[in-house]
Amino acid sequence: MVRKPTVAISHLGCEKNRVDTEHMLGLLVKAGYQVDANEELADYVIVNTCSFIEDARRESVRTLVELAEAKKKVVITGCLAQHFQSELLDEIPEAVALVGTGDYHRIVNVIERAEAGERVKAVSSEPTYIADETVPRYRTTSEGVAYVRVAEGCDYRCAFCIIPHLRGNQRSRPIESIVAEAHQLAAEGVQELVLISQITTNYGVDLYGKPKLAELLRALGDVDVPWIRMHYAYPTGLTPDVLDAIRETPNVLPYLDLPLQHSHPEILRAMNRPWQGRVNDDIIQRLKTALPDAVLRTTFIVGFPGETESHFDHLKAFIQRHEFDHVGVFTFSAEAGTPAANLPNQIDPAVMHQRREDLMLTQQEISFRRNQMQIGRVVDVLVEQENPSQDQCIGRSARFAPDVDGLVYVKGAPPLAQIVPVQITGADTYDLFGTVATDHTNALMPTPASVSL
Repeated sequence: MVRKPTVAISHLGCEKNRVDTEHMLGLLVKAGYQVDANEELADYVIVNTCSFIEDARRESVRTLVELAEAKKKVVITGCLAQHFQSELLDEIPEAVALVGTGDYHRIVNVIERAEAGERVKAVSSEPTYIADETVPRYRTTSEGVAYVRVAEGCDYRCAFCIIPHLRGNQRSRPIESIVAEAHQLAAEGVQELVLISQITTNYGVDLYGKPKLAELLRALGDVDVPWIRMHYAYPTGLTPDVLDAIRETPNVLPYLDLPLQHSHPEILRAMNRPWQGRVNDDIIQRLKTALPDAVLRTTFIVGFPGETESHFDHLKAFIQRHEFDHVGVFTFSAEAGTPAANLPNQIDPAVMHQRREDLMLTQQEISFRRNQMQIGRVVDVLVEQENPSQDQCIGRSARFAPDVDGLVYVKGAPPLAQIVPVQITGADTYDLFGTVATDHTNALMPTPASVSL
């Protein structure tokens, strides 16, 4: 039998990219390829790249250059391959193949062709593919967590965003397909499912003619997974039906990731997000009223072209007024091919970085206060790492999403990939500290609607 080459994968970028990586791994393993975590021992290294903003692009390019210098046979996949498909094969001679964001399901064929001596370019001009529950998958997350992609691509055209160009228009999976995958993951022992897409509140519009997120959430209520978390919920899509579904479906966490990006109407209009400037304050108050125990996370961009000190002060006051649980702040990145890259009144990088620092310090005070409120409570924690030598494990409460929020450091040795009650004894700006609770019948526990937030 001819030995098939060994393949390693270097994963970069977001959780959408991670799901692509996991499907490529699953397809390769099914086809009989050996997958090695050690890039030095592999015959081929697949680099699943990110090209969302300049910093991510630099990391992708740095990884590719390092592998090229090590004389590895490189397969470039993902957003950088889609973005710079006409340049990469010329600039990186060691690259044996280029695979676009809508072509990762062709990875086995690409490796076979590369083995035959062909230099392969598999990049569809308009990505249309999205994997379903029948595509093999090899998970790279911790044992208790899995991402479930409910849709791919985006129909919006925000002035700063390159994603529609790289990922194509929105294409949703049928509810039945998503629920079937969720049942598969539950059977593997997964405790938390994280629903992802570019705009999860728009789920189903392309497939059913109207948003179907509420119906999807209720259908997932029948899956034997304790936590279902939703990412990237545009606030205008959080309709009364969706809020009712969150409140009435016990395993759906009231965790709202709201990509607001700014608060000032003038900046939102320049971002091509005019609808948001009219509803920010009202809708956030409505969300807090409908889900009083909800955790609110958001992201903002500072330094968008034309952002004045007055615009920035408006944003800072907005953060102080609403006291979000978690906030991410990014400096504006002028991406070639987006309208914002050519707007007048570009902001000096030093000013952008100062504004980001100012907002992060503002949010740190808020995050610290909100974490301090957890002291004395017993909360459920999903255990993800263990360190027996220090009688400690690391996990997350339902307030913390994987990779982007804080951690819970727990004294004791609870089982890995299980949800256990933890008495919170301390807190800092980002993380919580506690001990495994042995008697928590009289502790402050959440109501079913808040699910240990």
